This record gives sequence, C-alpha cells and structure tokens, in this order.
Amino acid sequence: MPHFFIFSAFLFLIPFSTELGAENTEIVVLPGNRNVQQPPIPSGSYKRTRLSGVTFESKYKKIRHLLAKEKQLISKIKKVSCIYDLDPIHIIGALVGEHTYNVDARDHLQSYYVKALAYLNQNLSFRHKNILISKFITRPSFKKCLKYQRNYDLWTCREIVWNQNYRGKTIDGEIWPDESFSRVFFRPFFAGQTFGLGQLNPLTALKVNDLVRSRSPQEPQLSVDQAPRIYNTIINPDSTLLYMAAILRHSIDVYRDIAAFDISHNPGLTATLYNLGNVTVRAQELRKHNRGKRSSGSRTRLPQENYYGWFINEKEDELRSLL
Repeated sequence: MPHFFIFSAFLFLIPFSTELGAENTEIVVLPGNRNVQQPPIPSGSYKRTRLSGVTFESKYKKIRHLLAKEKQLISKIKKVSCIYDLDPIHIIGALVGEHTYNVDARDHLQSYYVKALAYLNQNLSFRHKNILISKFITRPSFKKCLKYQRNYDLWTCREIVWNQNYRGKTIDGEIWPDESFSRVFFRPFFAGQTFGLGQLNPLTALKVNDLVRSRSPQEPQLSVDQAPRIYNTIINPDSTLLYMAAILRHSIDVYRDIAAFDISHNPGLTATLYNLGNVTVRAQELRKHNRGKRSSGSRTRLPQENYYGWFINEKEDELRSLL
C-alpha cells in the first residue's frame, strides 16, 4: 500500500554506487536488485497474511492469475501507460506488490466496479471526532501551505504541519493522537487505510488529483468534502489505474529532477516508492546525502528497492510475460 510516513529513513533507498556523479548528471539505475537477498518483510504483512490463512506465494499466484485472465485489464493498463509515458511493467509491479504483501486480490475484476458504486451511497466524511478535515486545515498553522500550487506539495506540507504541531501533543486541552495525518483524518471506517485494485489511500488521491486531471481532463476534481466520490474514484478500476500511473510517473519525475536518478528502467524501485510514499522528501534527502558524499570525494549512493520492490524485480521476466 502506498504508505505516507513523512520522516521515514531514506537510507533504505540508497546503497553504495561506484559512480561519483556530478551534481546535475543524471545517473541511470539499471534493472535488477541491488541486494542479493530480499530485505526484511514487515511483521504487519506477515500477520495480515497469516490471519487470512494464505501465504505470500498463494497471494502472488492469485493476482498473477487475475491479470492473466482479465485481458481487458491488461488492455487498460497498456492504454493508461501510454497516457503517462510509462512502461506498463511499473503498473503491473505496483499491483502485484500490493496484492502479494497487502490484501488478497478479488477473483473477478467486475467485483471492484460493484464495490466502487456502493460507496457513492455511503454517508461518509473525513474527520477526527467532530472536527472535519476541511475545517481543521483552515487553522493558522496551515496557512503557510497555501503558497504551494501543486496538490502533492500542498498536502505534503499539511502532513508536515500535522507532525510538527499536533501529532501526539495536547493543545488547549485537546489531545491529538500520535498517529499519521492520514490515519487520524482519512479513515472513517476505522479499518484499512487503502482500498481498491491499486490499494490507494484517499489522501494519496488528493495529492495527485491535479496530475491525473492534467492528462485525463475528464476526471473530476476531488474535494475533501466529498468522501464518497473519493472512495468511488480509488476503487473503480478505470480511475484507480489513472491514479496509479500518476503516482508512478510522479516518482520517476521527482527522482530525475531532484535526485538526478533515472529510475524508469527499474520497476522494483517505482514499486518501492509506491509502497513507501513521500517521494519528494525521499528524493530531497538522497540529494542532500549525495552532495555531502561528493564534497568529501566519496562514492554516491543509488536508490535501492525494499522487500516489496525486490520481489517485483525478481519476478520481472515472469510479470512482463503478462503484457
């Protein structure tokens, strides 16, 4: 699932490189894994899988089977990939990673369409107790975020303000949970935080809504005041593929523009970033780290896949056969 932890350790993304690299020289990250063995899988992923009475291997086979039998889905993935100038293996990788290490895939694509329609009739809102998120973000502490034009930067700023000013703190007698911004305000079911074929989070959809609409103008502008519409968007396979593509395109562009790495040839890296989120922060930290290395004449570091992306790179040839 696309997790959005603002201050996650970026070191999980950067092993040694033999390249020294100039500040603005773009380095191509070749296909394949940097690690010989798969990095540790989080205990939560093990627990979810064990409680479901299945295994990672059986979940992998199930999503692979769904992709193999749903030719319409593969056709949609290829079409969306063209819109976003992506190799379709990046979307395949994110789908397989989510349904191998997060939730089990459904047996039929049509069931996602049915579930998406059901959400339009739900009485849902994004709030913490009686405080609507739309009201909360009008507080003076969030005013500085309004300078950002892009949705991704705007909502990332709001996450940072939450972490710095509210998370785990007591303000004017109000005790704020020591949990992520997304978990506190974007989880009306008090259950899972990600939904649909792409296992997207409502906050993730808000972050890339403008990117999606720039290439797919027919898609609606999303609002935090319309929770049912957002859920419908992230669950409906047709729209969720657009959002997945936007997230993956954004990851590739950000790592190119900020960290000077071309990760477009490595689906394990884009899958890793799809899983971890907060791409801009991670790219900035990587750039900062490598600037320090260059100034001391040391080797720079390349992005590296986590457990999720490692698995995708291991299965790349098999997954490409689905296309």
